[in-house]
Amino acid sequence: MDEKQLQLSGKDQWKVFKRLLTYLKPHKKVIALALFLLILTVIGDILGPFLIKVFMDDYLTPRNFPTGPIVGLALGYVFIQVGNVIVSYFQLLRFQEIALKIIQQMRIDVFSKVHKLGMRYFDKTPAGSIVSRVTNDTEAIKDMFVSVLVAFVQSGFLVIGVYIAMFIMNVKLALVTIVLLPILFFIITTYRKHSSIVYQDLRERLSQLNAKLAESLQGMTMIQAFRQEDRLQDEFNAINDKHWNAGKRNIKLDSLLLRPAIDLVYALAIIMVLSYFGIISMNNVVEVGVIYAFVTYIDRFFEPINQVMQRLSIFQQAIVAASRVFKLLDEEDLAPSQKDIANAKIEQGKIEFQNVTFSYDGKTDVLKNISFTAEPGQTVALVGHTGSGKSSIINLLMRFYEFEQGDIKIDGHSVKDFQKEEIREKVGLVLQDPFLFYGDIENNIRLHDQEMSDEEVKAAAEFVQANIFIEKLPNTYKQKVTERGSTFSSGQRQLVAFARTIATNPKILVLDEATANIDTETEVAIQSSLEKMRKGRTTIAIAHRLSTIADAELILVLHHGEIVERGTHQELLNQKGLYHKMYLLQNNVVDDIA
Repeated sequence: MDEKQLQLSGKDQWKVFKRLLTYLKPHKKVIALALFLLILTVIGDILGPFLIKVFMDDYLTPRNFPTGPIVGLALGYVFIQVGNVIVSYFQLLRFQEIALKIIQQMRIDVFSKVHKLGMRYFDKTPAGSIVSRVTNDTEAIKDMFVSVLVAFVQSGFLVIGVYIAMFIMNVKLALVTIVLLPILFFIITTYRKHSSIVYQDLRERLSQLNAKLAESLQGMTMIQAFRQEDRLQDEFNAINDKHWNAGKRNIKLDSLLLRPAIDLVYALAIIMVLSYFGIISMNNVVEVGVIYAFVTYIDRFFEPINQVMQRLSIFQQAIVAASRVFKLLDEEDLAPSQKDIANAKIEQGKIEFQNVTFSYDGKTDVLKNISFTAEPGQTVALVGHTGSGKSSIINLLMRFYEFEQGDIKIDGHSVKDFQKEEIREKVGLVLQDPFLFYGDIENNIRLHDQEMSDEEVKAAAEFVQANIFIEKLPNTYKQKVTERGSTFSSGQRQLVAFARTIATNPKILVLDEATANIDTETEVAIQSSLEKMRKGRTTIAIAHRLSTIADAELILVLHHGEIVERGTHQELLNQKGLYHKMYLLQNNVVDDIA
């Protein structure tokens, strides 16, 4: 991957960071309390060495040990240390509560956004990559809010407090130590510049690992059936090696510019302080307490700097992760929008396609000037070879994709005029590969609609004859459904999908090769149910087996995105065209095909 693509500029990083800070707005009061407690801990850290300095210079060096003042100093020091521990606990608790609430909200935002995205986005983005953004990337951001921001703020206050204390004790030496700041700034800037490239690469490789893992899990049956384990293992290893190399570069960068570089500057600072006091001690008396205080303050100064540098790697990972999350949140490839005209209701179920042309990529048209009318209660069947455009017609009718040319009308209104809820309630969809949710059969039929009674669920199952196999299960309608319904046969999953659709009593029925995965015996058994389902409902059916749609009032034959033939089953056979050839092929009458 090109480093120019991987690198986030300083300006981009600053934009991402500012956007992350906007998540703090709802927690202003708690943040103010946490900052107040943080200031108290910083004051305690500054006062501790000062009290020891007073004890050393005013009492220990002159060997003057009055009981009252010394006990007062001792009690004051103990009070400060104990108080610091207690205040630090509540301060860290508040900051971490804020951090967890922010990440909770961010995950809600990301999850909600995913459900608003259009199918085009999912066509081009691997599922594992999306999962990585919702889980791994938000977890990296959480680490920043939990540990980095607190350390940065605390370090900032502590550095300011240390410099104030040093200026109070010795202005000249405090001015000398300021020369350390540009050196530290240079180290931090250099680290941020190079680490952003490494971390962007690291996050991208992790996303690719998740995508490859998700693909393998989803296609495990095919992988094992076609003995693709070695190929998938090699591909996974290749991505894993790239992830390891990116991690190795990260370790090398951290090893050079984090602790070692700061320790070198720390040693330089100690040399400067001791040299300064050594030089002035030749002509003036130097108080031991001042030396102790300065060395302690230098140590207190570099302690937060070291914390910042150690957490800077977490910060860089979080900024890169946040840029990926915000890219998802800013994704404009949304599901088609609706005009939500109030009086647009689906009552009759008349469907009209008027000169509809559609392309998935904006270059190649998969549908070309599609026009037909499905009258209320009529069944219109779509047939054709793979890639002829059958499923695309259903995708547009269901508003999974936006179309620009032509129009689709239901009961005289453009499909764009209806509220999404109206379309989802009045148009029932059964796909070739039914999806079952984790849970039980009952909730897979009612889809957690609590207004639907148990009787209605059972009636829907009986309507499509799904009750025959359901009532034979140990727990009947409460039978557990694993992920994607993998413990049920294809036919059983399809019957549950039929029951789910009929339970909502749709006005329009859309069947996308709904009987393709059902064996012949089961298919015969549910044909009467399908006939009952179609009565009083406009039905758009994609069929592979022509025998299943022989009774359709209108059959449309598609070829390369165009309707090349239309009519009833018998009319199309009489035309001796493409439909006739398909019919002969399915009935093994090969010799008659020209």
